[in-house]
Amino acid sequence: MSLTTAKRFTIAEYHRLTELGFFEENDRVELIKGEIIQMAAKGTPHSVCETRLERELYKLVGDRATLRGQQPITLSNNSEPEPDRVIAKNRDDDYLANHPSPSDILLLIEIADSSLKYDQEEKLLIYAEAGISDYWIFNLVDNYLECYSEPYQMQVKFGYRRKFIYLPNESVNLPCLPDLSLDLSKIFSGMLF
Repeated sequence: MSLTTAKRFTIAEYHRLTELGFFEENDRVELIKGEIIQMAAKGTPHSVCETRLERELYKLVGDRATLRGQQPITLSNNSEPEPDRVIAKNRDDDYLANHPSPSDILLLIEIADSSLKYDQEEKLLIYAEAGISDYWIFNLVDNYLECYSEPYQMQVKFGYRRKFIYLPNESVNLPCLPDLSLDLSKIFSGMLF
């Protein structure tokens, strides 16, 4: 009996595949632990939440940090996810030299409906392992915001020590800019299913 193993890619190999035209222009893929993962298609609620969130974050954050949407971040030699939103430290080159790494990321945000379980389990673990201090999931299944903080490692297991739930009619302070408060009703309004 022969064993087969899947090919795991490094970020350099993944970038080379992109340069060679292996992916179509509209392919929605990301590299997670060496695997090329097809990203879930976005439904209307996801798109609306993303639009509203982007609008509110730009109003709040202004030029105090760099806002990025569905752009790569580098977590390790074999993970380059494209989260829905990232608030990163400002850099003079706007990340031209390289994508943000965990030390650059102030807040990482995913918007989840069909991808909820994946974002709560798989992505949560890789973000915790990378030391992302604050991870939010806009949970469109249960209609609330999940806020994770204080990543930990216990032997080979990674996770977050703290999880807070914010309801759609509440406000939450941005952990990276605690003087700024995001009114969740501006995001969730009319989206309760």
